[in-house]
Amino acid sequence: MKPLDPRLLAHVKATRTYIAWTAVTGFLKAALIVAQVLLIAYAIAPVITDHVSFTSRLPIIWALIGVALARVAITTLHERYAHRAADRVVAELRAKVLHHSIARGPRASTDSGAETVTLLTQGLEDLRPYFVRYVPQLILAATVTPATLLVVIIYDWVAGLTILFTIPLIPLFMALVGWMTQSYSTTRLAKMRLLNAEVIDLLAGLPTLRGFGRELGPIARVKVLARSYTKVTMQTLKVAFLSGAVLEFLATLSVALVAVGVGMRLVTGLMVLLPGLVVIMLAPECFHPLRQVGAHFHASADGIAAADAAFDILNSPTLSDGSGELPHPNGRPSPTLQFHDLTVHAPGRDVAAPAALSGVAKPGEITALVGPSGAGKTTAVMAALGLVDPDDGFVSVQLGEESHRVADLSRESWHRWCTWVPQRPAILPATVLQQFDDAEASDAPLLTGGADLPSARLEAAAELTGLGAIVASLPDGWDTFIGHGGYGLSVGQAQRLALTRALVSPTPVMILDEPSAHLDSAAEDAVLAALAALKARGCTVLVVAHRSRLIEVADAVLPVTSTRLEVSARD
Repeated sequence: MKPLDPRLLAHVKATRTYIAWTAVTGFLKAALIVAQVLLIAYAIAPVITDHVSFTSRLPIIWALIGVALARVAITTLHERYAHRAADRVVAELRAKVLHHSIARGPRASTDSGAETVTLLTQGLEDLRPYFVRYVPQLILAATVTPATLLVVIIYDWVAGLTILFTIPLIPLFMALVGWMTQSYSTTRLAKMRLLNAEVIDLLAGLPTLRGFGRELGPIARVKVLARSYTKVTMQTLKVAFLSGAVLEFLATLSVALVAVGVGMRLVTGLMVLLPGLVVIMLAPECFHPLRQVGAHFHASADGIAAADAAFDILNSPTLSDGSGELPHPNGRPSPTLQFHDLTVHAPGRDVAAPAALSGVAKPGEITALVGPSGAGKTTAVMAALGLVDPDDGFVSVQLGEESHRVADLSRESWHRWCTWVPQRPAILPATVLQQFDDAEASDAPLLTGGADLPSARLEAAAELTGLGAIVASLPDGWDTFIGHGGYGLSVGQAQRLALTRALVSPTPVMILDEPSAHLDSAAEDAVLAALAALKARGCTVLVVAHRSRLIEVADAVLPVTSTRLEVSARD
């Protein structure tokens, strides 16, 4: 990323206001620094050289106090605004990355979901030093350095030329060191994302690993990644410390050259005290912003790498979204879903899965998608939901006499008609009762105790799916707290909770991805009863099925197959 990357200005509106505010405060700081130096010189020099009285300098001293207070006020205001602006910039960029990641579809989340989570939670937090420290110093380098150098040249052109010839050394070495630091920061972010991704995958699959007695197996791999991340972090810190020392040495040496030249001319009488004081006090101010840019660059390098990763996501393609609108489904009959030679190329494989899938899912029927693992059954479901762009063919929706391609409909409009129960349902941290919509789930609060009770509709749905028996076994019943992802419930219990959620407020199109997976035969009976209830309501029921009992109750079976792509097709 460039020092002031135009992509930040384009994508994040809060950046523009912050840059403008920083530029204004930078100009004010430059003026106040010059004014402070001149006031000090004009207050001291006449007392020493012309033996004027100290009392005659009091107006200048009061002005100097005013300038110092103004510098303190501006610095305080800028620091307060910088932290708040950094919060707004990070929040806005995080929201854009999150919304764009969602717009990329489930496949992108599957491929790089853990890395995106790491970027959103930890990576973008490293962007704060960039805005709070690095950008202000960059603005000061563009304002204070030229202003002070101009004043130095006015008062002593020899010292001005000395600064003019030595000052490019700092940006030169800063650029050389910055390139090395940037590579380390990019590597560090990649290592951090890889480590977090593996830990997240490990936590997600821990119940399965524990079931097979392999929960301790990934420890060695996590240790290797942690050591690699630590090594890269220490390399970045080592380069930062060494480069900071180099920049400090160059700046100190440059100021010393100016001071020696001024001192020699003061001793020989070639320069009077007033311009000498001005030059000696302004010389460090010429180099200070550049030194701070180099110092804070390393603190912000991790944030710069995170911003680059964020822009990579923002520049990635998203799912196409149509503009067609469907009427609200209230009281309307269920539509017919039809697959027309649907073909989707599997990412990272030379396979089309599904390949030329055709078939119809009718209202009041259970239609099962069957086929071997990897054939594309879940992909076909996502294509029916508009969450995957087909490479060939399409999915259509028949509403009465009107037929619409799913790709031509806006997802928001189409999803009002659909309910999707995936293999791993989303369960947020809340009580069991709070997992359901308030309007459908609970009756009015009791007069005593203040707790909500499940509605009759919810109790009926829970009885049908077997969730009622599960809730009865929980310590606090419907008020039992469930952790993120259904922590506290088994996989089968979480599946039945999701199925109950679908039955409480069914939509005209019910799509279920392997609803009987992870269930025993008794629980599978409850799932089949729930599907029969949906069928009786006239819903269009589309299920991904592996188990024979689920296939047997289906009214129609759509075989899903995959095929290897030819070289010409890939090219």
